[in-house]
This record gives sequence, structure tokens and C-alpha cells, in this order.
Amino acid sequence: LKVEEVLINTLKYYYPSASFITEEKGKIEGQGETIVIDPIDGTSNFIHGIPLVAIVIGKMVNKEITDGIIYNPILDEFFWTSKGKGAWCNNKRLRVSKRQKLIDCLIGTGIPNGDRTYENYLEQINSVTKNCAGLRRMGAASIDLAYVAAGKLDGFWEKNLNLWDVSTGVLLIREAGGKVTEPEGNDWTINSRDILASNLFIHSELQEKLTLL
Repeated sequence: LKVEEVLINTLKYYYPSASFITEEKGKIEGQGETIVIDPIDGTSNFIHGIPLVAIVIGKMVNKEITDGIIYNPILDEFFWTSKGKGAWCNNKRLRVSKRQKLIDCLIGTGIPNGDRTYENYLEQINSVTKNCAGLRRMGAASIDLAYVAAGKLDGFWEKNLNLWDVSTGVLLIREAGGKVTEPEGNDWTINSRDILASNLFIHSELQEKLTLL
């Protein structure tokens, strides 16, 4: 809560009339642009001393993501993007990978727990694992998406996410030359809860492995 409070107060100085959507406080009504905040993505990682955590801030104008940052303060990785200006980590331009066959690709996902489990997630994991080079779970969706944009992961899918988890990551991947949809192939929107992101070459094949079960 303290991190979120500091972020909101700082951002209000630069965007005094903005609306905010945050993980802890929900929606704070304003006018003009909307700022989306996740103060600590990867909370469980942080508690357990795993250095895959991020502060995520995204800006939307007319319900379109236009700018954002994903910052891992432990590894000092500062991912940032603006629409039409590319995707970057620190001073390095990002591009999605160019691997063309799923069997050669490293895929990220989230493994649901508790009441976030869904009926066929084990079948999805089995289907993808048998047809890729390996499966990874980072424990922070924003990091997964940033790594897809950077070409470290070739693809990523997860269900039941919130806008603050993925807002910046979606724009990062698109600006890095990748593709983002829902797992069933529908267009991803700011109201989507499920996401599939990858380079352009494997998107259809990965979608097929997730849906034809």
C-alpha cells in the first residue's frame, strides 16, 4: 500500500486530473488519461526473496494503452515503451524472437492456484510442453511479457489476469513486433482477462495447442 501511495502522489503531480486504476485502491475517478498501477507485481516472489518482481505503470488515453514502464528494481531492468516509439530495456531496443517453430521455443505461463484454477489448465500445460523446448513460470506476468518483448521468451499465455498485470506488457510486445490476443484468438482489449502473446511466427500454432484439447 505504501508503494502504491507514493506512486499515486508522484503521478498526480504530473497528471493532476488523471483517473487511476490500481491493484490496492481500485479505481480513482478523474478526467483525461487513465494511469494503471501495479505497485509490486510478483508479490510472492518478493516475499520469498526471488528477484523477479516489478513496478508496473501504464497510461491509457481513450481506452488505448499509449505508454508504460515495467521496472525490476532488484535486477535494475527498466522496460519502457510509447506507442510508435518502440520497446526498450534501459538503452537497448527490444525485438521479439524470430524462432519459427514451436518445438524450438521457450514458452512462459502462469500456474493458477487456489480459486484461480480453471478446468483444463493441466491439459493446456501438457499440450504445450510436449510441443515446445521448455516451459517457464516467472511468477510475475509483467516480467513474462517483458521477456517476450525482449526475445528471451518466445511466447506466453495466462488466464484470469488484471489490467494492471498486463497493460504495459501488451504495448511492449506490440512495439517489439509481436502479437497479442486472447488464447482463443479473439482480439485482446483492456477488458480481457486472458492473454496469449508471442512472436508472429508461432502465434497460430501456440493458440492451436491451447484450444484444440
